[in-house]
Amino acid sequence: MTTRVMVGAEGVLLRACTAADAPALHRLIGAHVEEGRLIPRTLSELGAHASRFVAVERSQTVIACAELAPLSSSVAEIRSLVVEARARGEGLASRMVHELTRRARHDGFGRVCAFAHDPGFFVGLGFSIVPHAWVPEKIAHDCAGCPLFRTCGQHALVLDRDAPIVWPVEAADRHAVNHAH
Repeated sequence: MTTRVMVGAEGVLLRACTAADAPALHRLIGAHVEEGRLIPRTLSELGAHASRFVAVERSQTVIACAELAPLSSSVAEIRSLVVEARARGEGLASRMVHELTRRARHDGFGRVCAFAHDPGFFVGLGFSIVPHAWVPEKIAHDCAGCPLFRTCGQHALVLDRDAPIVWPVEAADRHAVNHAH
């Protein structure tokens, strides 16, 4: 999967990752861990799971990434969603979530989940906030062994296979809509 995505006057490339991308993924995720939003990931783990990731590249530099991690044969999680601070607000995260959701549906997953401190982004894309207990695969896979289990402050969000994926109105679109008479 390689898709050219145009953002404003600048083009960026949305693409699947390979093991060669592990250092760039590690850098991005590490910077976000310092902001207190993500769990640390090792370079070797990222190299082993690089094919689960999509990246956004500008001028041959990875500026955003996200992973679709299978939790069971029917549930996959979007995680490690990171956009460099200077590129936030350009719709890159939405594009990655849409691509990973499309990939999940293609691969036969019945549900996509995400866990976020601020659920508004995912709700805006059509995800629903649910009790953590509704995603037992995540609890078994990651939460049960976490020192922050039951106190992490994250919201569980899900999007079922047949639910529509919502494209939020981006700033440029809002401007055009607000000025079209």
